[in-house]
Amino acid sequence: MDMRQKLQEIHEEAKKRIMESEGLDKLNEVRVAYLGKKGELTALLKSMKEVAPEDRPKVGQLVNETRKKIEEILDETRTRLEEAAREAKMKEEVIDVTLPAKKALIGHRHPNTIALEEVERIFIGMGYEVVEGPEVEYADYNFTKLNIPEDHPARDEQDTFFINDSILLRSQTSPVQARTMEKGKLPIRMIAPGRVFRSDEVDATHSPSFHQIEGLVIDKHITFADLKGTLEEFAKELFGPETRTKFRPHHFPFTEPSAEVDVSCFKCGGSGCRFCKGSGWIEILGCGMVHPHVLEMCGIDPEEYTGFAFGVGLERIALLKYEIDDMRLLYENDVRFLKQF
Repeated sequence: MDMRQKLQEIHEEAKKRIMESEGLDKLNEVRVAYLGKKGELTALLKSMKEVAPEDRPKVGQLVNETRKKIEEILDETRTRLEEAAREAKMKEEVIDVTLPAKKALIGHRHPNTIALEEVERIFIGMGYEVVEGPEVEYADYNFTKLNIPEDHPARDEQDTFFINDSILLRSQTSPVQARTMEKGKLPIRMIAPGRVFRSDEVDATHSPSFHQIEGLVIDKHITFADLKGTLEEFAKELFGPETRTKFRPHHFPFTEPSAEVDVSCFKCGGSGCRFCKGSGWIEILGCGMVHPHVLEMCGIDPEEYTGFAFGVGLERIALLKYEIDDMRLLYENDVRFLKQF
């Protein structure tokens, strides 16, 4: 068999196998079989030493022509197979634009966030600014500057998370008030919302981590009447214009005199119901006039300036405003519960 006939048979055989290839993988196998390093054309070139020297250029030309023909058929077939694969994939991925779209689940504000924004709106409307402070605090700011000496029960390790003797997780947001007073920029009208930490057991009304909103006003000629007027306005804005307030004497180390504030039950109007446990009143916060000693420790002259402070639990407001029975519901992330807000 001469070289020309052999090359013709290789070409016909390769063409037949290429046309019968059903996928790109099979096509690549044919390419390797004929054009690869161990392919038939390569093997034929290696046998050129058996060809007479004067015939080698002509035979080499024939081999190259055969290679070119096979490569052209391979390229055409590859293009055809790629187009067929692309069309098949597009048919599988067809989108029916008439089908209803998937409903996007859009999140919303947490009950605590809604309550906080409402409180901030009320006090900003009265000229207060919102101030924040560190959650990891010095005992000096958390206790000493608030007139809580070292032997005070509030410093007990059972109530406070101490990191070391002088650093702790703040048990109240009052340290923000002390830090603000230390700056000496008077007058002061501020609220300090934030997370606080206490060593409490988790139940329906307690948690080791919760939120407080504390308020502070320092200026000349501030009286208890200013405190009462402020908190009465706050209660009416938060719970409704018919809300009444009641102040009961109490004791806080950093205020003197001190009081706890009740509001008339906004469910029964004060007549008594399950929500207010039949009393007609609901306790919401503690307050008082800033203790002169606290002013002194923060660098403010108590002979010239007076002020009042108050503190309310954010969760307490959320529980009351949205009639939630268990504080734990706010943090269990049950979507069925949160969707109600």
